[in-house]
Amino acid sequence: MIKRHQQSTIPRVPVSLDVSLTGKCNLHCQYCFYADAMATLDDLPTDSWRAFFAEAGAVGVRRLTLSGGEVFTRSDLFTLVDSVIENGMRYSTLTNGTLISEVTVASFNAGKRRRRLDSIQVSIDGSSSAIHDLSRPPASFERALRGLRLLKANDLPVTARVTINRHNVHDLPNIARLLLDDIGLQSFSTNSADLFGSARCQGQNVLLSPEEWRIAVRTTAELARNYPGRITAAAGPLSFAEDAARIESALASGAAGLPGRGTLSACGGVFSKMAILHNGAIVPCNMLPTMVMGKIGFSPLDDVWLNGREINILRERYETPITSIAGCSDCRYAGFCTGGCPAVVYGLYGRLDAIDPGNCYKKYREESHVPL
Repeated sequence: MIKRHQQSTIPRVPVSLDVSLTGKCNLHCQYCFYADAMATLDDLPTDSWRAFFAEAGAVGVRRLTLSGGEVFTRSDLFTLVDSVIENGMRYSTLTNGTLISEVTVASFNAGKRRRRLDSIQVSIDGSSSAIHDLSRPPASFERALRGLRLLKANDLPVTARVTINRHNVHDLPNIARLLLDDIGLQSFSTNSADLFGSARCQGQNVLLSPEEWRIAVRTTAELARNYPGRITAAAGPLSFAEDAARIESALASGAAGLPGRGTLSACGGVFSKMAILHNGAIVPCNMLPTMVMGKIGFSPLDDVWLNGREINILRERYETPITSIAGCSDCRYAGFCTGGCPAVVYGLYGRLDAIDPGNCYKKYREESHVPL
């Protein structure tokens, strides 16, 4: 149950939902967070999704992000998109780009699909096949790039996501030139490979070492300065670089902290959205697939949103002081800290009362002597 002081900060229903329509994928990438036991679960049939979209629209959900697996492996994808639209919602899609064709573009142009589409995000992890395909199956790059260019040429709202990893950390300037200068995207976003899914088995191949993390932080900060407003991040090295710059500015002015910090408050997603796995399980986040709170068709969406035990545990983390975390009690930067992504923390430690070491400003300053 939501605490009284939290009620005013949480809408009566989630504003948006991350919906994984399938566990199937035509690729097998080395860092995919969805490539684990979830992929053995059955996909829900068309009618179950249509019924759920009717429920989501009726209670007031505004937006859905449709993904997988690989969303374009579903032959009924555009039937489901039409159902989203019929129920008054907008949508985005996440894709590896390799299955996009002229037929795909024509399908997006039918009916109201283009008008209700917010974005199509294509994963690009290198400026060439020699880099991109190191963490993905052979020939992935050319197919993904063709799909990306096709979407851009047809004026669909396309963007890209670059997952920074051991293979591409030195290729980031070339990737930026490809996406922004050559293809002409308005912007692209970045994050980094973490210890989820297939990275649990292949992490030594893809996860950034501490030195590579520092290189990624400095490189993305420089690229963001060179391309103002065109490279974004909600997590990963660039997000950390931007946060570290704010901390350094506040420290220079004599501040002991920043507003809204000093607790495990990094994830704001649990106050506006939650996720649905491809078997219909309702979870706080698709990177926390074991925290099942119910199942669509059986559990009312609005009730799970307000009263789901797991999502409220994540909300209550906002009340946990950084100084109560082991190893952080005497940290001079505690007033600037938010603890990092709870899914990363849970993946590392199997619990939530810890911080993500990759987002520790103290650790970064102790190990790095090069300013941002």
